[in-house]
Formats: sequence, C-alpha cells, structure tokens
Amino acid sequence: MAAGYLEILKAKHAARLLTGTLVGRLPNATAAIAIVLFVRAEGGSYSLAGALAAVYGVANAVGQPLLGRLVDLHGQPRVQLPAAVLSALAMAVFAFAGTEPALLSCTAVAAAGLFTPPLEGGLRALWPSVLRKEDQVHTAYAMDAVAQEVMFTVGPLLVTLCTSLWSERAALLVLNVIGVLGALSVVVSPPSRAWRSAPREAHWLGALRSPGLNALLVAFLFVGVALGSITVAAVSYADDHGGDAVYGWLMAALGLGALVGGAVYGARRWSGAPERRLRVLVALLAVCYLPLTLMPGAVAMTALTALSGVFLAPAIACAFVIVDRHAPSGTVTEAFSWLVTTFTVGASVGTGLAGPVIEWGGTLWGFAVPGAAGGVSLLVLLATGRVLAAPARTAVVASSSENDPNRAVEPRFSSGDRA
Repeated sequence: MAAGYLEILKAKHAARLLTGTLVGRLPNATAAIAIVLFVRAEGGSYSLAGALAAVYGVANAVGQPLLGRLVDLHGQPRVQLPAAVLSALAMAVFAFAGTEPALLSCTAVAAAGLFTPPLEGGLRALWPSVLRKEDQVHTAYAMDAVAQEVMFTVGPLLVTLCTSLWSERAALLVLNVIGVLGALSVVVSPPSRAWRSAPREAHWLGALRSPGLNALLVAFLFVGVALGSITVAAVSYADDHGGDAVYGWLMAALGLGALVGGAVYGARRWSGAPERRLRVLVALLAVCYLPLTLMPGAVAMTALTALSGVFLAPAIACAFVIVDRHAPSGTVTEAFSWLVTTFTVGASVGTGLAGPVIEWGGTLWGFAVPGAAGGVSLLVLLATGRVLAAPARTAVVASSSENDPNRAVEPRFSSGDRA
C-alpha cells in the first residue's frame, strides 16, 4: 500500500503541490471553529457566532465555483494567490474590528469566505499533468481524499494550540497567514504556472451544462446530508453516554474510518467504469450508516462510527474521477469546485435537518437520517445511470506542448487540460 503512495510522492512537484494545497486550505478547514471561538472571546452570543460561521460557509459555497471558472479562464496564479490574499485581509479586518459593528463583521466574514481560493479543485486539475498515468491519477485522488481527513483533524487542534499560546484573534491571523503561504507555494510551482485549461465553449452554465456532472452533484448533495447529520446525532448520543469526551471519540473514529478506507482504496488499481463502482461504494456507505441506529455502549458505538466512515473517502475519490470524465472541456477546475460546494451545502443541510428530527423523534431518528440520505444518493445514481455512463469525453492523446520543448506526444489520462 505504502509503495503506491510513495511512487506518487516521488513524482516531481507532487509532494510540494499536495502539501501546499493542504496548508493553503487550513483557513477554510478551521474557519468555523476559529470564528466561533473568537466571537465568544469577544463576548458575543452563540447565536451570533453560529450566524457568522454560517455566513462564511454560504459565501464559500458561492465563491468556489465562481473562482474555479476564473481559474479555468485565466490560469491558477492570477486567481489563486490574489484570492488567498483578499480572503486573509478580510479575515484580518474581522479579527481587528471584532463583532461590532455587526454589518462590518458580517461583510468581512462573507468576503473571507467568498475569496477562499479553490486550491482543492486546482490540485485535482494538476494531477493528470504531474503524474501522466491514469492509475497514478486515481491513486492521487484517493491520497488527496485521505489527506483532507488528516487536515480536518489537525486543523482544529492548531486552532486550539494558537488560542492557548496567544489568543483567539491570533489564531485567526496566524492561520490565514499560513494559508497564504501555502497558496503561494502552489502557484509559484512550475506545474501551476504552466497549466492552461483546454479550449472551452462559451456557455453561461459552464461545467453545469454536463448532464452527467449534474447527476453526480445531486447524488453527492445527499452524501453531504448524511455526513452533516451524523455530527449532530453524535452530540445527542454523547449527551447521554459520557459527554464531550465521547463525542470527540466518535468524531475521531469517523475520520479514522475514512482514512483507512481511502488508504486501502487508493492502494489498489481498479478496473471497470468508475460510475458503476461509485454505485457500489455509495450502497456500502448507506448500509454502514444503518447500524448506528442500534446505539450500543460508547465503545461499540465508536467502532460502528468508524465503520460508517470507511467508504466515505473511497466514494469521494471515485467521484473525482467521474468529475474528470464528465466535465466539459476547459471547465475542470470549476467542475471540481462544484463538487466541493455541493458536498459542503449538503453537510450544512444535514446539520440543520438533524436537529429538528432529534427533537421530534429522539437520537435514534437522528441516526436514521444518514442512512436515509445515503439511500437517496444511491437511488439518484441508479436513476441517472444512463446519463452517467455517457461521459462528455474519454481519455485522449494529448500534446503537452506548453511544457515540453520537444513537443512530445504521449497518451495520458486527461480532463482535457494542458500543462
């Protein structure tokens, strides 16, 4: 297993791009908790803290596909770095101005979310040109999904460390400065500077004119609902089984399950259509959510939570491949950004849905939400199977003329991007 990932990381620029992207995304991964802690330190209410975190999330969901389209049109350095700087400056305004006046704090947080650079989609657009081989690209997508789980685990710990060493304001500032440095590391790299989107047809819908991509986005909206609802149901469960410590173990187990599943999935070379494989993965994901409704003791529940996360990272990695197959030519960064946005919106919907469900029917019904959402996602994939089975384009023989002085022509797995 390790050999496959080491082969990827040994490829020229691969480790730098992966590390820079993860570091650059730290402000986004930690924004919600950093905002909440800062607002509380300033004397604001939990309602205000939640509202500002929600504003950031909505603005981020809007900004990712828009910035992704600009990256496809103008290249990565011209968009990613200015966006990272603007986002950090907006968060600095929020950190120094505090929560009053409310309009200023809300505007600053919204700007920080809106200008968050689409580094995640940008990295996936770069993998085909960095690795060249289709099986390596698939492994890189899985490694990317696993690395995200690590980042979302380490990120909150960094916020806590910064607040304990300095202050909540310092946490906001330091993490955003680190994020800018991560984005800078990516955009000054040769693959990022050389990358150009394939020629694209002018269309106001951009990547969304692909029926296959739209079907995938709807399916992953419900995968996001499942994940978001688990986080709320786990709070309700922990309240009756040991409090915050149990909740922490449940969330850690969920991340560990995703780490293990993604690592194993990426270590194997898969044959057959990824669209068919995704249906199997989502079916297994939905099935593994169902045992959560048993709500056993804390130790057994931790094991079941880990099981529920095993097929999450593989499903996400497989979805990356399908996005690459179905995104219209010249829209790959935007298409990947749409997947991120849809998943994030789904998680927010799941978080908002689980609360009323738990108040109505109790914790058991809260854990029934992820299983139901996973089932709906599977039904969407089954109902749109014919559309998903007809990708907008297939693997091509592309000329890497923009970075190959010998104008060598070689077969490569590509979303149509030239590097």
